[in-house]
Amino acid sequence: MPLHPQAEALLKQMAEQAMPAPESMTVAQNRALIGDLGELGGPPEEVARVENTTAPGPAGDIPVRVYVPVGDGPFPVLVFFHGGGWVIGDLDSHDGVCRSLARRAGAVVASVDYRLAPEHRFPAAVDDAYAAVVWAAATISGYGGDPARLAVGGDSAGGNLAAVVSQIARDSGGPAIGFQLLLYPATDRHDDSPSMKQNAKGPMLSRAWMEWFTGFYQSGPDDGMDPRMSPLRAKDLSGLPPALVVTAEFDPLRDQGAAYAAKLAEAGVAAEHLPVDGLFHGFIQMAGVLDPAREVLDHSAKALRAALG
Repeated sequence: MPLHPQAEALLKQMAEQAMPAPESMTVAQNRALIGDLGELGGPPEEVARVENTTAPGPAGDIPVRVYVPVGDGPFPVLVFFHGGGWVIGDLDSHDGVCRSLARRAGAVVASVDYRLAPEHRFPAAVDDAYAAVVWAAATISGYGGDPARLAVGGDSAGGNLAAVVSQIARDSGGPAIGFQLLLYPATDRHDDSPSMKQNAKGPMLSRAWMEWFTGFYQSGPDDGMDPRMSPLRAKDLSGLPPALVVTAEFDPLRDQGAAYAAKLAEAGVAAEHLPVDGLFHGFIQMAGVLDPAREVLDHSAKALRAALG
């Protein structure tokens, strides 16, 4: 299918700004760029309360922002990991996404500001993500959340972390996770599927930019074979939580996301794959200008409620 008309118009506006290729920019410039994309989310949706706190991590306190929905709890809980290639993104870049999910799902959302590369390379982000889930399971009741109804989720690199944390929790007897929300997740460092070739130059995410991210994130050349970086390469996906895997048509990561959903299903996991036509990587941050992004937020909220009650 062609690009969605709203997506095409947005790309045209961005092209008129004549920005250099992101992979030619510095880490600091890229971090500012994802902050600017967050402004495309539209007016922030209202929730009952937002509180900044910390979770104990393996290298110090991890900043966490908790969103409490309107209503009477206890509420289901979503521990959310932002995207940005493990290098960029923060609590502010995904504030709008987390507000939308908290409001639409009637869930407490705990957004995690895990350590970023290149200052902290693999597996620092994984270690922080898992520590945050352990913290949420132990303390989220203080925010009106029900730790017995715990989900993890994220977009792109955050979707990668959500998938990885679910595997770690299963294998280590950690917190019981009831649902995975995986928005165009990175699941295979060494993917060479058709979507990687068809969308190698984007739009939005290019293969060159992906290599820029992973070059900063990896600690060594063999990291890409580790299921903590490439969850699709895990030998056994049985016993994992139900999942919603969202992919975008014009995204290099499209096929690896679809492959992860299929492998989950083959392992007996209740996995729904939602392919979104006409859109590109990163669209969930752009719900203020892309109608399909709002529809995906609605679908994600319904799936979370259905899985957790």
